[in-house]
Amino acid sequence: MTNARLRRLYADYRDVTEQFAGHPYITVTPLRGNPPEAYEVRYRIPGLELDTASNRPRRRDQHIAHIYLQDTYPREKPKCAMETPIFHPNFGSYICIDDYWFAGTTLCYIIIHIGEMIQYQNYNPKSPLDPVAARWAQQNERLLPVGNLDLSQPELDIDFLGEGGEETPTPAAEEDMDIQLC
Repeated sequence: MTNARLRRLYADYRDVTEQFAGHPYITVTPLRGNPPEAYEVRYRIPGLELDTASNRPRRRDQHIAHIYLQDTYPREKPKCAMETPIFHPNFGSYICIDDYWFAGTTLCYIIIHIGEMIQYQNYNPKSPLDPVAARWAQQNERLLPVGNLDLSQPELDIDFLGEGGEETPTPAAEEDMDIQLC
């Protein structure tokens, strides 16, 4: 494993651990490697699966994806695959992230993006892996997205004014800084 790849894998692991610790909708578990080269991602968000009895899509609220950081990562995109049934134009034997991938794309972004795809916040019916789902999505745009959950964690907003209204904190006032979630 090259040093650059190893650094990237460690950085991805650190970022994923920080970003998704305590996340209300996403749980990320390393599957193998030190640093991890494969992850399982559990989403608790609305999506669709095909009901084979009625041959119609129905809501599904639990989804599992696996992300594999292959030997060519980060030069080439990770391999992403769903482990649970899904009805979506850009999901098949793998998850199509081609429209959103470039070498600088973070693993955290890919995880969030897959969640947005599951909710039909992002989909591309013109380049489908599932043509039936693509046709359904085009004919039923009024029903989409199926979920509107924001999967990004709020960033910290640091209030430097403090209670005293000072514009710049003094060393004594630094311990009284208000840190609020946006």
